Amino acid sequence: MDRRTLLRSIFGGAVSLSGLLGGSLWLFLKQAKFGALPEGDHLDRIRRSPNFRDGAFQNVIPTSMMTGEHGSDAMRKFVLNSNKRTRPAGRIPSVKRDLRSIPADQNYMVWFGHSSYFIQVDGKRLLVDPVLSGRASPFSFTTKAFDGTDPYTASDIPDIDYLFISHDHWDHLDYDTLTRLRPRIRRVICGLGVGGHLERWGYAREAVSEGDWGDTVDLGDGFIAYIRTARHFSGRDLHRNQTLWVSFAIRTSTGYKMFLGGDGGYGPHFKEIGQEFGGFDLALLEDGQYDEAWKFIHMMPGQTLRAADDLHATHFFPVHNSKFCISNHEWDAPLRTITSLAGTARPRILTPIIGQVVPLGEPELKSTEWWLNVT
Repeated sequence: MDRRTLLRSIFGGAVSLSGLLGGSLWLFLKQAKFGALPEGDHLDRIRRSPNFRDGAFQNVIPTSMMTGEHGSDAMRKFVLNSNKRTRPAGRIPSVKRDLRSIPADQNYMVWFGHSSYFIQVDGKRLLVDPVLSGRASPFSFTTKAFDGTDPYTASDIPDIDYLFISHDHWDHLDYDTLTRLRPRIRRVICGLGVGGHLERWGYAREAVSEGDWGDTVDLGDGFIAYIRTARHFSGRDLHRNQTLWVSFAIRTSTGYKMFLGGDGGYGPHFKEIGQEFGGFDLALLEDGQYDEAWKFIHMMPGQTLRAADDLHATHFFPVHNSKFCISNHEWDAPLRTITSLAGTARPRILTPIIGQVVPLGEPELKSTEWWLNVT
């Protein structure tokens, strides 16, 4: 074989291999679990949003994904997993209750680890960003839940009045969990475009309320959801920022106020929201998966505490930790750090065990440093 023929064969083989790989990737991304990009009415409303510019949603203030000073080193550490304590060696403690058996007039919260939690308040059941499948990834072998953190499955969740989805990342919007829960969800509240994913997964369009920052959703029976700003990003595949990431303020029929922060970096929006609503009885804010390299899209522990103070929260629950490894810090660093910074000062910090029933509305709620007994 002469050189020209050899080069032609190599080039042809490379083209064929590239086509095969490209086709395989296309088929992989077409799986239902990736959801669906906004189209039709969803896309029309997105294009009318003042927060959608240059073909993508934009944060209110300039927000870099990575800081140049730390970015490449942080990504190298993350890919190589050089920190041996990013996952616990021992089992995370958890408890389990029959949620259906708890009387409807009891107000309480149950944390499922990371940013998934259940709230029963003023006779309504709320569920937030449920990920109960054992992983937060399109691949079964990556981003697995820590041992002990999944005592609850989708089958343990009772009928839900209001499901809140903060954004469409895999650790907040879980295909397996949501398809199993679909018959028991009465209404969904989410950011613009996220409804496209849910409709592909069989949710009825009339059951999904999408909203933009600043929108208000009357849920009926005295419950009101306010869709508010977050500082983050979105995307489940190669397309970024085609759906909106949000936070929620919720006012119940008796005037109990909660702030559900979702994911996002620190910004002036926390103080603005705190002033708008005159404070909150309970704030759930991210504290985990942070790094100096991406500090603009995930809060550092001190910023989380500052956000809770900006919101004038009576009680504050740090979430987004203790279930998945999506950063470089030691698995227990978020809770160790924030409880040390908080001390005994207000807002009072809540750190329950996964699955623990935490009563709402009590002036003094007891927390434990459960992570001290896990290696």
